[in-house]
Amino acid sequence: MQKSTVPNKSHPHPLPPGVYTPVLSLYKATPTQEIDHEAMYKHAQHLVLGGMHGLVYQGTNGETALLSREEKIAVLKDIRNAVADLGVPDYPIVAGLTKDAAEAGASFGLLLPSSFWPKAVTEDVLRGFYRDVADEAPYPSCAIMCFPGATSGVDLNSDDLAALATHPNIIGTKLTCGNVGKAIRLTSQFTAAQFAVFGGSSDFLYPTLAAGGVGCVTGMGNVWPKSTARVYDLYVAGELEEAKRLQEIVASAEWACKKSLALTKSGRGILWGRRSGLRTSGRGEKMQAWTVEVMGVLEAEEAKIPDRAFKGKGANGINGSK
Repeated sequence: MQKSTVPNKSHPHPLPPGVYTPVLSLYKATPTQEIDHEAMYKHAQHLVLGGMHGLVYQGTNGETALLSREEKIAVLKDIRNAVADLGVPDYPIVAGLTKDAAEAGASFGLLLPSSFWPKAVTEDVLRGFYRDVADEAPYPSCAIMCFPGATSGVDLNSDDLAALATHPNIIGTKLTCGNVGKAIRLTSQFTAAQFAVFGGSSDFLYPTLAAGGVGCVTGMGNVWPKSTARVYDLYVAGELEEAKRLQEIVASAEWACKKSLALTKSGRGILWGRRSGLRTSGRGEKMQAWTVEVMGVLEAEEAKIPDRAFKGKGANGINGSK
């Protein structure tokens, strides 16, 4: 199938390829559980140094529904300061589509479909919703998130996404639906510059890349950023056997993330937190022990990978786009 030749779809502000982490919200161990801004700042820098190609804030992993408007703004300002202090002020930060987020430092948008009353969300409603939002988006570009598990089953099929890809301000999608067939149908029609396709987790990153996708957005990055990012780095470097070997271990470890957000927090709090001092609470002892066992298969791999080296200021030294 010939790639699309849609006008103005070699977007001037594409979402750079690579592995992105949907970052957890971290709270203080107090009765009112305020956002721990110091921990969020340190965690962001840890993820950037660990090789993540971009960070996503205030999505489902970030428990956006639990945060006030003021908390969301404050966190994004913290993160923009965190990457600027590392010498990469243009590092990609993705957040929900609000003017507050853009003003606070987010550079791209990622949006779930409307799903408050699923039976009323027809195909026409879905397409109209995204076009209306994209028309008014405060970012130079925005992406569509397909996550039926978080939206009462509401999803966009490949025809919906292909139709929306013609909008000049819609630049890609994140397929947390896990549908590689959907990815192939889209990559057969559009180049990455026209409409980028990201997988929704790292356990099928290799298949996503083989299908023509450009990366993934994975909660596993909160726990093992180096290993998850390295699958992508190895693949684009042509080291396919090593990428496949590491992909198999990453997929095994990510099984704990698929169980619940609480287990992702447990894994991060125990496996990384015990080295950094930034602990987070989790579920009961039995589930925590299981999480450490499952996620722990990557501990040795993570220890072997050095921090990402910077090549001067700007994101080009760390993002997979260059």
